[in-house]
Amino acid sequence: MTRPQERSGLKLALLAFAQFVVAIDYNIVYVALPDIGRELGFTAQSLQWVVSAYAVTFGGFLLLGGRAADRLGQRRMFMLALGLYAVSSLGGGLADEPWMLLTARAVQGLGGALLFPTILSLINTSYAEGPERNRALTVWGVAASGGLAAGALLGGLLTNGFGWKAVFLVNVPLALGAAIVAPRLLAADAPRERGQGGFDLPGAVVATAGICLVVFGLASGPEAGWSSGRVIGSLLGGLAFVGAFILLERNTPDPLAPPRLLGNRSLAVAMIVILLLVGTLGGEYYLYTTYLQGVLGYSPLAAGLAFLPLTLISMVGGKISLTLLNRQGIRPTVSIGMLGTGIGLGALATGMSPHGSFIAVLPGLIIWGLGAGIAFSALFVAAASGVSPDEQGVASALASTSQQLGSAVGLAVIVAVARAGLNGHTDAPSTVVDGLRTGGWAAAAAAAAGAIVALALKHQPVAAPAETAASPEGTDSVAAYS
Repeated sequence: MTRPQERSGLKLALLAFAQFVVAIDYNIVYVALPDIGRELGFTAQSLQWVVSAYAVTFGGFLLLGGRAADRLGQRRMFMLALGLYAVSSLGGGLADEPWMLLTARAVQGLGGALLFPTILSLINTSYAEGPERNRALTVWGVAASGGLAAGALLGGLLTNGFGWKAVFLVNVPLALGAAIVAPRLLAADAPRERGQGGFDLPGAVVATAGICLVVFGLASGPEAGWSSGRVIGSLLGGLAFVGAFILLERNTPDPLAPPRLLGNRSLAVAMIVILLLVGTLGGEYYLYTTYLQGVLGYSPLAAGLAFLPLTLISMVGGKISLTLLNRQGIRPTVSIGMLGTGIGLGALATGMSPHGSFIAVLPGLIIWGLGAGIAFSALFVAAASGVSPDEQGVASALASTSQQLGSAVGLAVIVAVARAGLNGHTDAPSTVVDGLRTGGWAAAAAAAAGAIVALALKHQPVAAPAETAASPEGTDSVAAYS
């Protein structure tokens, strides 16, 4: 019979594993894009939608996913989301037409939108605020940041060894395995009580439409042009829906995203810094991959392996984050992490050259990974601070929405800056590197700005060691993984 602390430890391992799957799926397709484009007949402009189709539905449905976890049950949403992941990944692996692959990617994004806030909600309601939750979110953060970097590595290995379809099919057993184990480790959802509140369907529809349109407009910019009717119309329509959503929530008895949550300073500031952090990461992954394959001529396998130091160092950063959180508090930890991210991105950009080498960019990779690893989990600790248990799902969704919007905005802006930085209109390595450097320095500046914004986080006293005993089961389980 499994002891309570062992069961709780296995529960945390399951949640971290599920997060690892979500994070891997975000980046795993990047190094496979050239092969996907050749085999399925995507144009150079339309190929980006293999990434963007996922981003649009992921970002658009996050608020719905977070509130669904609060209202419909965490275990139920966890298993539903993993099922969507498995089915859509199978569809992606079997696709032989562009529309089939894009549809599968959109459904994957929906699965991610349901799963991501549900995982965070399960963690934040299982572990008491303070050192106990810090440890749990550090385990989660290591899985998330490690998965983001490992996705490129795994994508290279699978594409090189088995072809691009493998980057989708690998998710099927992973997602199904986690879904099968879930009923054994996650508590059954409590029956809904009368007066618990409704679901705010109008708010869900308006918010989803607004965020989807905004992300769609940002994703369309590189292909259609920023002055095109599609981009301007999508952005204006999305902003109009978002404005309508804000008005609707102020007059709804049971809102999808209670306006008072944004009065939580820790959550509001964390959302801004998350947007800046993930915006720089999303753009820099693209720049770094372009440098490896487009300038240095790396194969998908070699490009994937070149992400290995970033993967390992980001995990080390997560461990350091826990120490800093418990000794210094949230505000210094986030600021240090963001500053380190900025320094690393600047060093990476400086190390790029037309006839460069991996060794020249390695110092920047190490500093970048360390800083991002420190900042990532600490930001989600900040976002959950002071939020009641029955609103952890929507608070996590708000932070996650900021993350997804940051990724879309960051990729669009940094790629635009990189293109503007070209000293000419050729594909010569020297001109490409000029643009990549410019984009990299812009990302570094955004991360440094995040370090300054993080100083607005509310100062919170560092908990004494004795406080870690608030919840023995959670403390024992997390300590086993920290």
